[in-house]
Amino acid sequence: MQIIFIHELKVETIIGIHAWERQLKQLLCLDLELGYDMSQAVATDKVEFAVDYASLTEKILAFIQSSHFKLIETLADQVINLLLKESAIQWVRLKLTKPGALPQAKGVGVIIERSKV
Repeated sequence: MQIIFIHELKVETIIGIHAWERQLKQLLCLDLELGYDMSQAVATDKVEFAVDYASLTEKILAFIQSSHFKLIETLADQVINLLLKESAIQWVRLKLTKPGALPQAKGVGVIIERSKV
């Protein structure tokens, strides 16, 4: 299995449990690692056998921008589910960071790693 990565994907959305957080969009940052067998893409040099990471990124951004979850844990879980629906992707590692959530820290977040069953 080989890995495609997307680092520091930035998106703004409504996220949080506090009333003030429900009123304004906040920045989230995602680091993604997507595992799949790219041997056919490598052997043929044909894009139809590769993961279209630009299209996938658009799906992720649209999903997150339209979401209104309270917990970053729930959002991260749902993004993982979205990614694993892609036929070629067999494994995902997602690090979701909420910058500035704590004044004493650069950011807080979650890391989820999951494979297709």
